[in-house]
Amino acid sequence: MMRSLLFVPADSRRKFEKASMSKADALILDLEDSVAPAMKAEARELLGSLLAAPRRQKLFVRVNALETGLVPLDLAAIMPGGPDGIVLPKCSGPDAVRQLGHYLDVGEAWQDASGAQVGSTRILAIVTETAESVRALAACSYANVSPRLWGMMWGREDLTASLGASPNNGGDSYREPIRLARNLCLIAAAAAGVEAIDAVAPDIDNLHAIAVEAQEARRDGFSGKAIIHPTHVEPVHAAFTPAPEEVAWALRVCEAFASQPDAGVLKLDGKMVDKPHLRAAERILGQTNWPASA
Repeated sequence: MMRSLLFVPADSRRKFEKASMSKADALILDLEDSVAPAMKAEARELLGSLLAAPRRQKLFVRVNALETGLVPLDLAAIMPGGPDGIVLPKCSGPDAVRQLGHYLDVGEAWQDASGAQVGSTRILAIVTETAESVRALAACSYANVSPRLWGMMWGREDLTASLGASPNNGGDSYREPIRLARNLCLIAAAAAGVEAIDAVAPDIDNLHAIAVEAQEARRDGFSGKAIIHPTHVEPVHAAFTPAPEEVAWALRVCEAFASQPDAGVLKLDGKMVDKPHLRAAERILGQTNWPASA
């Protein structure tokens, strides 16, 4: 379970060390927006050493956009370190996921002699950063695009620029085009059977707003949230960790169906429960690492 994915500039060992001491479930080492063009070569070299060290969290790397032509250079530097996943920015559609998957096939095959497991590197695609990528969400399916596709994330800042919209400047609600992109990402991820990751909250110091965003994200079906500061971990984990009463309900639902496996509909606590409730209960228990058969 990855409730929190913390972005860290790939050119700062100090920030990486600070982030690695946090309780974030995963770190995203950022080679794209966080690193100036003149510093990318140095950042790739640093990433090699960071990935080679013992790790406390899952480590993803956000490479540069495919259209920049820099991805082969990025992967050549980081694949020897065996990242847990690659974050693909400005994903224009399913074909972009396939292209990155082919690059990873080559990279893992090249590293196979050193013990890399072919097919193990996952892809987290950011699928709403351009108008074209949002159009693709509405027109195309990501289902069965690649077994590497682990999740889909939405992002608001690049999309705002792509649309020519005004920045939100800390507003507490999404404008309609941005909300549409968020919802399309969530629905597309569910249709593809992969994780849906909520976008970062740009207001670093407003922990209340971050908590509210995280609570709304989990309520709607997102499984985790990207963040940009270690102080965001606690409110995000609180939002994505089921409350004791949720766990108790989920256990009762699973136990009820386990005792009557042929039933389609049951009565529990005076209310009807059916297979959609069972799936919801199993999801809640999955978020706690509690077996549904318990």
